[in-house]
Amino acid sequence: MNNWHNQSTDELCEALLSLESKEECYAFLEDVCTIKEFLDIAQRLSVAKMLDNGESYSAISAQTGASTATISRVSKAYEYGAGGYKTVISRCKEK
Repeated sequence: MNNWHNQSTDELCEALLSLESKEECYAFLEDVCTIKEFLDIAQRLSVAKMLDNGESYSAISAQTGASTATISRVSKAYEYGAGGYKTVISRCKEK
């Protein structure tokens, strides 16, 4: 178990899993994050999706406004992380 896995983070995951609609998700994220944090997370997901599609860093930066440092961090997490990006991207493609 990672040292950041604890009761509070478990409760956050359970809270996210309890959301039943996009509107509920927006409401929760608006309450729990700053707008900048929310937009940063959304940008990272967009970057991961574009990496998954084989887009170049320059195309990703131009379309998303993400810095090459952000794209590199997302790429590292996408390739070598826990698999979260790949799971979400795969499931979104299924819909």
